Amino acid sequence: MEFLNYTIGEWIDKIAAEYPDNLAVTYTDKYDYRRTYKEFVAECDKIARGFLALGVKRGDHIAIWSTNTPQWLLTLFASAKIGAVLVTVNTAYKIHEAEYLLKQSDTKFLVTSDGFKDSNYIDILNRLCPEMAEPGCDRANLNCARLPMLRAIITIDDIQRPGMFRWNELYELAESVSDEEYAEARKGLSPHDVVNMQYTSGTTGFPKGVMLTHYNILNNAKTIGDRMKFTPADKLCIPVPFFHCFGLVLSILACVTHASAMVPIDHYNPVKVMEALEKEQCTAVHGVPKMFIGLLELPNYKDYKLNLRTGIMAGSPCPIKLMRQAIDELGMREITIVYGQTEASPGCTQTLADDPIEVRVNTVGRAFPGVEIKIIDPATGKTLGPNENGELCVRGYNVMKGYYKMPEATAQAIDAEGWLHTGDIACVDENGNYKITGRLKDMIIRGGENIYPKEIEDFLYTHPAVSDVQVIGVPDRDYGEEIMACIILKKGAVCTEEEIKKYVADSMARHKVPRYVWFMDEFPINAANKILKYKMREMAIERLSLQDAASIETA
Repeated sequence: MEFLNYTIGEWIDKIAAEYPDNLAVTYTDKYDYRRTYKEFVAECDKIARGFLALGVKRGDHIAIWSTNTPQWLLTLFASAKIGAVLVTVNTAYKIHEAEYLLKQSDTKFLVTSDGFKDSNYIDILNRLCPEMAEPGCDRANLNCARLPMLRAIITIDDIQRPGMFRWNELYELAESVSDEEYAEARKGLSPHDVVNMQYTSGTTGFPKGVMLTHYNILNNAKTIGDRMKFTPADKLCIPVPFFHCFGLVLSILACVTHASAMVPIDHYNPVKVMEALEKEQCTAVHGVPKMFIGLLELPNYKDYKLNLRTGIMAGSPCPIKLMRQAIDELGMREITIVYGQTEASPGCTQTLADDPIEVRVNTVGRAFPGVEIKIIDPATGKTLGPNENGELCVRGYNVMKGYYKMPEATAQAIDAEGWLHTGDIACVDENGNYKITGRLKDMIIRGGENIYPKEIEDFLYTHPAVSDVQVIGVPDRDYGEEIMACIILKKGAVCTEEEIKKYVADSMARHKVPRYVWFMDEFPINAANKILKYKMREMAIERLSLQDAASIETA
């Protein structure tokens, strides 16, 4: 593979010059937005100038908190063009998580929508920054005690709110930036500069900001598009959230590296996805297994006239039966699986479009070009042979620059020889095809969302009735895993399952709300008094009759 030595801004300019009239992006569900590559790049340039006029400088952090809107795409490419770092925010976040992320990331500028589902972003931001309501507030230089680095907030709707800018004001501000100023701002950017920070749960504590470079994610996207045989004639439907690597790298940038068209869905809805697939005659669609289940559960899904060829199923373990259904019933004869993690930009392995079906439904494929993989004994570090289970380690161009302001955590994740220790248990066959068989990490993956139990445990410890708590993942047919909170109450305390769920829901994202709550008298322990989470999981499967979900075979 020939690696792309470009910044993201340079690359999309190159594509727009070569394919000016090719469709770049179109929406079918919520927005009247359709742009060719020439039109889209011109608009990105305008927004980039607007950011400069607002005071954005090279290296500044711009957070984006929104569903899959056109403004999200414009913010991504505009910030990349002027050397700013895009910080992606989970759309389900509430005040507890949003404050942590915006503060830890040193976000200076925030682009936001008004909210999504049960998260009201404007209300949260007014609570975090009440100074915006004060007379004389300088909205270009906010002085917020709880978020001291934050300088300005831009809302993507056209409502004028105290202390905030409207998105359309960026177009007006852009007029004040000359061609010379804009060219100067773009000079000297390097493909090895950090361009994106994604927050992911790690092995300890709160989420960490994974620093990814232009080179990391552009080349990862190029490989993914190559393996899917993307061309300028392809159209990819994108119902996965942009704020994940699945949306940003595997979807948006995989299209841009191949001059393919993006057909985003504001947020996943199976009917909207099927309507977009039919209307635009999309050749590809990406999704986590739960999304494909939703499409196939529509009573009239066979009535839609589809033109699908390929797509990616990833984000959580992919049931083999579901992969076969996507091939047989949605026409996705070249569907692939990608394995990766945010720290690896994210892709490490992928099946090929022309692999035999047995390989494409039973494995996560072979290593990417330029990516080394080894399977080691986690106890000794010894490299294992074919068909032996051990920890999967990765080294190559795709490994992150590190965790933002967390050198010790970075050193724990990436060893002295540059190997990223993924914490996933895998084996490899004689043909180089990998299969994920388990996880070392105490991590729950629910419908593609990485959930770190300790974060929920720490929060539940603040409940006045809770004495001790352990959060585990239990198998689920639709989401892969669901959250169970196992709780020991304080002596004499009374609490209900619904109270616990509401307590979490009021302060944390809804995907972190336990599906199950189990009030226990004691936790199972070993001779060293270590709590046995695996034993609790076995007990929960028995208690909830989840044997069928636990037996689903995945790649």
